[in-house]
Amino acid sequence: MEKTSTDAFPSTMNSSEKQETVCIFGTGDFGRSLALKMLQCDYSIVFGSRNPQKSSLLPNGAEVLSYSEAAQKSDIIIIAVHREHYEFLKELTEVLKGKILVDISNNLKINQYPESNAEYLVQLVPGAHVVKAFNTISAWALQSGALDANRQVFVCGNDSKAKQRVMDIVRTLGLTPLDQGSLMAAKEIENYPLQLFPMWKFPFYLSAILCVFFFFYCVIRDIIYPYVNGKKDSTFRLAISIPNRIFPIAALTLLALVYLPGVTAAILQLYRGTKYRRFPDWLDHWLLCRKQLGLAALGFAFLHVLYTLVIPIRYYVRWTLKNRTITQATAKTEDPFSTSTAWLNDSYIALGILGFFLFVLLGITSLPSVSNMVNWREFRFVQPTPWCMAERDSSVLRVSDGTFLQPT
Repeated sequence: MEKTSTDAFPSTMNSSEKQETVCIFGTGDFGRSLALKMLQCDYSIVFGSRNPQKSSLLPNGAEVLSYSEAAQKSDIIIIAVHREHYEFLKELTEVLKGKILVDISNNLKINQYPESNAEYLVQLVPGAHVVKAFNTISAWALQSGALDANRQVFVCGNDSKAKQRVMDIVRTLGLTPLDQGSLMAAKEIENYPLQLFPMWKFPFYLSAILCVFFFFYCVIRDIIYPYVNGKKDSTFRLAISIPNRIFPIAALTLLALVYLPGVTAAILQLYRGTKYRRFPDWLDHWLLCRKQLGLAALGFAFLHVLYTLVIPIRYYVRWTLKNRTITQATAKTEDPFSTSTAWLNDSYIALGILGFFLFVLLGITSLPSVSNMVNWREFRFVQPTPWCMAERDSSVLRVSDGTFLQPT
């Protein structure tokens, strides 16, 4: 039977009402998982297979027929086979004419073929209505329930009615369809599952460059120079001291780079006299990576906190305190208490704690589940201006105290 508007709300449907029949070409893991999910939603499932008699491990209630026989049972056919096995569809051109073919395939590499698999399917079966869907969701996501994995399903197709029917099926399965337009978007949808943190490449490389640069600087300053100048072996600083110098510098630098592109974009718009011209590609990519840069900065800040907490239990620190205590006891001397030094030290620590708290607060508000709950004014309230002020004051106190300029 034809779909009605109530299909978008499957929970309100009568459970005894049988949905339309859907045909699935292919009896692999994904085809079986999708069939099981659709059977649970009262769809009738017919599998198309090369060897119907040898097909096994199929869900109870599903029928297995040859490709030709199965295609005649339904006007919606899900192609759950790899692209290299599409050739058999040429023999079914007349049977598949006017039917909806749902391509769920992915490739092994990004841009592996000149055209997308869905567009290739259009060339093989020109009389069918091809819709791309279900390729961004795994068999595990279908089996694990509505609370696990990603529930979004990208859908695209040239025929709006065919695309709408597929989106109705997606909703009935408890998933969320996202209309991506025509089949021109199919190539991008097929590349999506193969991408490995595409927006993290620039932040990762930039973080690595910063860490390497400051690492060599600290090695020259704290290890090589003392050894050349006084034959002092300070290589033990490589484990804790030098990383604990690198992490806060990297965190501050990356945080500055989060807001620098926004200022650069504003200056560029003022220079051009309009906001309707496209930004340069490098600036556009920089603007898109700001969230990842901020999260990387927050990660370095967390590492700085952890490395700082272990300072009192380090052997070098305990040895230094013990040696100083014994030396003072032997010489019967003591260091006079300095109230100004105590104030500077406590203020520096307090402002550092405040800055880290505001940094974490900013990171929390960047989460989609949190940012969707606040308005623009509330989000601006937790912008890092107070945090930057706290870190600036902390740096001023440290410079005035002289600890920033003193070698370790």
